[in-house]
Amino acid sequence: MHIPRDAMLLRVFIGEDDKYRGRPLYERIVLKAREQHLAGATVLRGPMGFGHSSRLHTAKILRLSDDLPLVIEIVDEEAKIKGFLPELEKMMGSGLVTLEKVQVLQYGQNEGKPSGG
Repeated sequence: MHIPRDAMLLRVFIGEDDKYRGRPLYERIVLKAREQHLAGATVLRGPMGFGHSSRLHTAKILRLSDDLPLVIEIVDEEAKIKGFLPELEKMMGSGLVTLEKVQVLQYGQNEGKPSGG
């Protein structure tokens, strides 16, 4: 798979407890991105954050929260990311979605170059 140098980054900010049709929302988003042959998706779990409600979500022992912040990042060509947005909109109840233009410096392994130290 090839990603052009000038690409787009989609970021989705949600809570770990967010669901879509009975399953974790982050899981549904990643599986849908894979189904649509996007280049890749990564889910990042944050130890602390707050959003629209200003309610603090934290992993601190004194105040355990199961609803930690998650960020899903997907990078691909602009047309494919924009084609994914209607599917994402169907799944999102709340959260923040951002787009930004990025430059891809490397994707996968460079052919002909050694892979290690």
